[in-house]
Amino acid sequence: QVQLVESGGGLVQPGGSLRLSCAASGRILSVNGMGWYRQAPGKERELVGMARGGSTNYADSVKGRFTISRIYANNMVFLQMNSLKPEDTAVYYCNGVLVPAGTSTYREIWGQGTLVTVSS
Repeated sequence: QVQLVESGGGLVQPGGSLRLSCAASGRILSVNGMGWYRQAPGKERELVGMARGGSTNYADSVKGRFTISRIYANNMVFLQMNSLKPEDTAVYYCNGVLVPAGTSTYREIWGQGTLVTVSS
C-alpha cells in the first residue's frame, strides 16, 4: 500500500523559513504529479503548488516565497517556505497522483498532514 509521509512542520516566527518533506512509501509504477495543499482553521483545503510534467504551478498567495522541488528517483517532494506570514498558518498536506504497483490507474494519495504555525 502506498503512503505519503510528511515531516518538517512546526512553529516559526513571521519572516522565517521552514522546509517540509514528503516521502512516498510502497511500490509505485508511475507518478503523474506531487505537490502540496494546505488547510487553515475554518477554511477549505487549497492548493499550494503542484509539480507535474517538469513544471510547477503555485497559488498566487505563495508565489515568490514558496518553492517545490522533487527527487524523482525516490518519489520525494519538498516545500521550501520563505518569508512566512501568519496567514500561512495551516495544516499542510502532501499530495500525489500515482499508479501503485498491482494497479493500472492513477490514484490520488494524501499524507496525514503536518501543522505549520507562523506566530511571534
